[in-house]
Amino acid sequence: MDIVRFSDIRPEPWRNGGGVTREIASHPKAASAQDGAWDWRVSIAEVATAGAFSKFPGMERVITVIDGELLLLTVDGKEYPLEKYRPFRFSGDAESGSALPTGDIRDLNVISRAGAFKGYTSIIELSKKRAHPVFEGQLAVLLEGKASVVDGADPDDASTPAAEPTELGRYDTVVGSDRRTPEILGRGFLAVISIDRVTE
Repeated sequence: MDIVRFSDIRPEPWRNGGGVTREIASHPKAASAQDGAWDWRVSIAEVATAGAFSKFPGMERVITVIDGELLLLTVDGKEYPLEKYRPFRFSGDAESGSALPTGDIRDLNVISRAGAFKGYTSIIELSKKRAHPVFEGQLAVLLEGKASVVDGADPDDASTPAAEPTELGRYDTVVGSDRRTPEILGRGFLAVISIDRVTE
């Protein structure tokens, strides 16, 4: 089972210097969050000052406010009020920037190469009674609350004993698998990110 601990991720400055980003995952794995060698990337950004966002030509973006109350996002001159836990999709080619009427925010970013991959973000409420599976091609980020994750059953060995649960911290990410599908239980909110390859 693969868990990306938020505390282990090194912050990287934005391309335009207006904030910092922590990269959770990218494909192919880039040497730096700034080199643009990836086809998709998932990251958490801290926005402490209003101003322009970096451009990502040829990419599509899904941004979700995950901490703080409100981000006023301007895309090609039109303003969109983004409330917490409401994903918003826009073009990486667009001129975009932000205002922070209620103070600093953190946002979850899913950026994918248009025509090759499509990224989706869903916010779900966790349950202590029904585990939430994380399948291959998905990432699950604990946004708030208390939760743990266990490895699913081994499809080739039904006698394998159940694994002990592993506690998750805020913004820790569980990487999905279709072999031993991780399952998350707890109370709080989870961002489930799916990255689909575009097929014609």
